[in-house]
Amino acid sequence: MGILLPLVLVLLCCVVIWRASDGFTAASDYIGRNLSEGVRGATINAIGSSLPEVFTSFFFLFYLKDVDGFSGGIGTTAGSAIFNGMIIPAFVILVVVFTGIAPYIKVSKKVILRDGFSLIIAEFLFIIIISGTSLNWWHGLFLMIIYFIYLIYMLKSMKKSTVSQTYQEPEFVVSKKKHSNWYYLLTMDLEPIILGKKKMTDSTAWPLLILSTFSIAITCLLLVQACEWIGSEFYTIPFLGTFKGLDIPIMFVAVILASAASSVPDTIISMNDARRGNYDDAISNALGSNIFDICFALGFPLFLYTIIHGPIHMSVETINQSSELRMLLLISTVLAFLVFAARKIITVYHAYILLTIYGFFTLYVIGRGADHPLANSVAEFLRSIVAWLNLL
Repeated sequence: MGILLPLVLVLLCCVVIWRASDGFTAASDYIGRNLSEGVRGATINAIGSSLPEVFTSFFFLFYLKDVDGFSGGIGTTAGSAIFNGMIIPAFVILVVVFTGIAPYIKVSKKVILRDGFSLIIAEFLFIIIISGTSLNWWHGLFLMIIYFIYLIYMLKSMKKSTVSQTYQEPEFVVSKKKHSNWYYLLTMDLEPIILGKKKMTDSTAWPLLILSTFSIAITCLLLVQACEWIGSEFYTIPFLGTFKGLDIPIMFVAVILASAASSVPDTIISMNDARRGNYDDAISNALGSNIFDICFALGFPLFLYTIIHGPIHMSVETINQSSELRMLLLISTVLAFLVFAARKIITVYHAYILLTIYGFFTLYVIGRGADHPLANSVAEFLRSIVAWLNLL
């Protein structure tokens, strides 16, 4: 019973984010209709679908107001980046193949090389910047600057000749309103509330995006609370009593649960792109989301928090855990990049490799949470690599 209630809350958060992300997807798809394939996935889709990570990191810092909050933010962004890089591409491949859409997917080498190298560079800089015993506003600013440089590069690389001039209304946009607004609000079906019987336009797309974002933001606050309860030794729920948690670092809770829940929109957008045959967008959304996650989703809350409350002073334990996750993220990304770049086509075998990598990552996190000797040995090795990089 100790962790059952917060786990149910995490599951509920996943459902709400999933439902709200439908409207989110419809609005962002319309807003980014004039961007070329691949660029749309790495910018509009990636930014929009990664807002849960921004809100989750923000609430970890501002709600918990301590070093645990920062560690939870790192756990969410790093875990989400690994989830996006492994699970989403694997699911895209499996859905395309097993639903009979195609026997394999083919992603532009330009997209793989562009987004893959950009992501590896961003993660390497992430390791270098987030180091030391304290963090200040300029750490967050540097992370945000990295993302804006990537964003400018993406927009400049878009060829005008590849821009789509037509927009096909997404299949999930509701064209006829059948119930009251209260019904749609309770079921988190947000499109009919804004669209009614209208088609998607600029005057409806932005309000739908804002309403979806607000719904996801509130849900992320509940998600942070659930993760704190799970990681605590004991926690109290008003009117229900005191319960026993797992008594493990919140970073390890966030890296699995919060990251997976906040990655729901990324998964849905990539799935929809894959079903429509937009494989470049499906993969670039996952890779572009990772750059957004580690640079802006963590950098912006860090910048804002340290401007208001001053530097964050980290304990040795938090420094070590953070180093491990950042190094593991870089290694996982390099492996995923090699999987994508190895051949011109991506098959189910590549999907199984990605799922295996994520499986090892999950076992490592569980082992660290349980203080397993093998996981601790791997952690020491990862920290030694980070220490070596910081000496360069």
